[in-house]
Amino acid sequence: MDNWWAEEHPRVLVVGAAVFGRASGTGITLSNLFAGWPGQRLAQLYAEDREPATDVCQRFLRLDPRCAPVEYHLYRWRARTIRGTSSGVPDRSGVGGAGAGGAGVEPGSLRARMRAELRAGVEPGSLRARMRAELRAGVEPGSLRARMRAELRAFVDLSPLRVPAGARRWMREQRPQVVYATLGSIRQMRLAVLAARECGVPLVPHFMDDWPSTLYTDRQTLGVARRALLAEVREVIRHSSYGLGISEPMAREYQRRYGLAFAAFGNCVDPADFAGRPGPARPATDGAVLDLVYVGGLHLDRWRSLRRVGEALGRLAADGLRARLTVHAPAQDLDRYGERLGLPGVRLGRSLASDEVAGVLRRADVLVHVESFAEEHCHFTRYSLSTKIPQYLAAGRPVLGFGPAELASMAHLDAAGAGAVVGVDDPARLAREVARLCADPALRERLGRQGLDFAVRHHRADQVAARFAKTLARAARGPVGPAPQPRRDPAGLAPGAERG
Repeated sequence: MDNWWAEEHPRVLVVGAAVFGRASGTGITLSNLFAGWPGQRLAQLYAEDREPATDVCQRFLRLDPRCAPVEYHLYRWRARTIRGTSSGVPDRSGVGGAGAGGAGVEPGSLRARMRAELRAGVEPGSLRARMRAELRAGVEPGSLRARMRAELRAFVDLSPLRVPAGARRWMREQRPQVVYATLGSIRQMRLAVLAARECGVPLVPHFMDDWPSTLYTDRQTLGVARRALLAEVREVIRHSSYGLGISEPMAREYQRRYGLAFAAFGNCVDPADFAGRPGPARPATDGAVLDLVYVGGLHLDRWRSLRRVGEALGRLAADGLRARLTVHAPAQDLDRYGERLGLPGVRLGRSLASDEVAGVLRRADVLVHVESFAEEHCHFTRYSLSTKIPQYLAAGRPVLGFGPAELASMAHLDAAGAGAVVGVDDPARLAREVARLCADPALRERLGRQGLDFAVRHHRADQVAARFAKTLARAARGPVGPAPQPRRDPAGLAPGAERG
């Protein structure tokens, strides 16, 4: 029976790979956006191989891996083939134990990497997932091995997804008024559209990267995967009453691109994690070593931009500046890229748990956000807004941004008035901005205060979550997508295969 909650908090079925929780960027964003939602009005259908947190959502159904039979049997076959060698010598790589990929999963195997990607909140098949997996496996982008893996991932993403009657019944039993989906692959789009159709409600897609522009553009599977992706994006839009983007630039571009109303929603910050009013900044005198702090991943060539910051600190040290860059990154990133950051002015910190981040950020003198200047990475990150940027601003510390000025993340820092943004790959200019921030404590204090004020206005979880609830309530009252129409399947599914 509906009550006054119906207007403020519609019944929502969340569909996606990543679960609610604090173990991934997507999970953190979900938990913050849906904070305070009535438990009886929220449910999640997910694919991630992880136990979800139950502080925000309590109703879950994990999609059985056997619902994707091609992928399931392919990985089972691969696991069997690597359990031993042809000579009969037992495999000593850790299969069957608590290896990196989980019990019974070969560390470094495709299955292990995909699990790691899912735990990181990365949609299978996305450009970010492919690049992370290839780089961590030591595969050079563009190499034959990388292309073969990309072909396999595209083939798997195209393969049928069969959603059993029990899962469909569970969806209907939740009685959602709207389906909210994070998407990121052909399979996730099919599942989201199926859920909206099954429940007879509108769909609200949330785009957190510009994967529709970048995924399968290298003509994997002779271009079939790209054509299927574009067709499924059209299906998503046809069934959507509203769209969400991770940033204001993305929302504006997607509204223009797809002719659907879009709003911007990214990560937000619990009021308890906001800093108090910033006190006097430390002067760079009397032997004090100023601490520039970076928290985040090193993939997508971010390690290269961080190295540039470290090199700038090295040059400035000759002029008497005492400062260092401390890098906190996921353990697997530190293992892979740590040696490349081996500079006198760079210190590799430990990986942080999610509840440690706010305290580390508040103790920094300057926070650092970087992006790659490489064109292939810029195309992917141009509309993205990192989960950590609202956390940076809420810490009340000045931010050094180093990355292409046209990226949404750099534009956001500039709009916040929270620091110095070096929008070109110019080592001399970078060194000047670092020196200016470090030498002027009054400037650092003012920038930190401006960033904090901006975060209070735009990133407080209670305020953002209330606006998010109103947006979904408006979407729930929107038009329901069209009934399925017979048509040729661009993905080439077998006749009679259920679409997901």
